[in-house]
Amino acid sequence: VSERPLLFLAVALRGGGSALIPDNAILAKVVQRRECGKIEALLPAARAHIPGMPRMSFNRTVALIGMMGAGKTKVGRLLAQRQGLKFIDADTEIQEAAGCSIEDIFETQGEAVFREGERKVIARLLNGPVHVLATGGGAFQNASTRAVIAERAVSVWLKADLDVLWERVSRRANRPMLKTADPRRTLADLIEKRYPVYALADLTVVSEGGPVEETVVRVEDALRGAGYLAGRGAEAGE
Repeated sequence: VSERPLLFLAVALRGGGSALIPDNAILAKVVQRRECGKIEALLPAARAHIPGMPRMSFNRTVALIGMMGAGKTKVGRLLAQRQGLKFIDADTEIQEAAGCSIEDIFETQGEAVFREGERKVIARLLNGPVHVLATGGGAFQNASTRAVIAERAVSVWLKADLDVLWERVSRRANRPMLKTADPRRTLADLIEKRYPVYALADLTVVSEGGPVEETVVRVEDALRGAGYLAGRGAEAGE
């Protein structure tokens, strides 16, 4: 997105209306239809160009935890985009470090080896600059990983019920933990086992079946309410 349309977008978002962006039909359509998700996706770039535009600041890395299918990757990617931060998927980092898929690690080396590698990768990632981190479904179950997250990040549990999770995970066949005779029953058993541990997270946000933007807003509200997300820039008196 070029700088000039961003200027028009910034004015439009402040109430100027789509008539102020005649040279960018796409942005005009976005504003006219009030497609907030698309508007919000452009805001990090707009804030970088527009003096006085409200910006937000994380004071700690945000580690998203929860079951497979809770939406950690989608929510994390959009959250990072909205806040101008880097997004990192721990599972992707693990696969790159191992040189093979998580499914292959489970099949050839077992879950214990995978969890140890996961712990090391997450600890390394949390030594870096503030970012948004999506962790694997079982990561927070490891006491050592929980301790590292508690020390270096704010943990946010994306909590979803069984029906929501099953509707999402049943679309894919590459979930090692669900390669059983009754995968839905296995998922229900994992929920029963893992949810008490997830409840130790700093914050809990419900992940429902609606648009990902709605969940991201709930995450931002929870972070802001707990003091982890603060405004900065002209509107914060800077």
